[in-house]
Amino acid sequence: MKRSALSRPGVAVVASALSLALATGCSGSGSDSGSGDKAKGGTGATATVKALSGAELKKLIVGKGDLDGYRFAAADQSERFASSKEEITVVDEKCAPLAYVLTGFAPGDSTAYVNTMATPVEAKPSASSTKSMEDMTDKELDEALNSITDTLGGTVTIVSLSSYEDDGAQKAMSSVSDAVKGCADGFKATSKSAKDGPQKFTKVEAEKASGGGEESVAFAVTGDADGDKVVVHAEAVRHGSTVATYYSLNLAAFLADGKPKEYGIPADLIKAQAAKLA
Repeated sequence: MKRSALSRPGVAVVASALSLALATGCSGSGSDSGSGDKAKGGTGATATVKALSGAELKKLIVGKGDLDGYRFAAADQSERFASSKEEITVVDEKCAPLAYVLTGFAPGDSTAYVNTMATPVEAKPSASSTKSMEDMTDKELDEALNSITDTLGGTVTIVSLSSYEDDGAQKAMSSVSDAVKGCADGFKATSKSAKDGPQKFTKVEAEKASGGGEESVAFAVTGDADGDKVVVHAEAVRHGSTVATYYSLNLAAFLADGKPKEYGIPADLIKAQAAKLA
């Protein structure tokens, strides 16, 4: 097993980034606050659209029985980045929708939302440890990281569904699209629950979206882990008054020595979720 190429400060950022993906519950629902401007493009939502409830969204989110090869489960709450959107602070408010997508929350002013974590079946959960990273020796830290690299070799994806009244879904998509364009130079996000200070993202780039639903926006976010580049991928897709968001992280892609390997949001996961919303 190769030793991680990241330094201890870099490891802290990676671990925190991982917590963004693994710290969201699979059944949270309720009223959210977010940002959004006048919707651009797409068709579907009108002034008479009624939002779905949290209970209805739970029946629609992808899960066991919908797609082979994945484990769907609640994420570990112990290292949660934020327990609600209200705890998240973004230096540049227009970038807030991106931070919400990267933490499993609804990108806009949704009536309800739910989320789940999808992990390839070959990527088995790592053993829990009661020792914090700050208390580990360098050897213990290396062993822990190597264990994580082995067990989370696959791409972990947080799938979220949020529902909106009237044209709220279109506004949410517009806010994400505008943020991708307006936050190209990156942004900083923090929360009341964060233990490692603000998360710094140095670049936001538009990517080719899946093309599903009435509208879809995909982007990659680059983070700076003490000089090491960490890239995560996300996408938002509107299906009528419901917005599905996907946030994928492959820990092994940037913990291994050498050039980080390419990865993206699993297409079969997006397809399975779209089928449930059709």
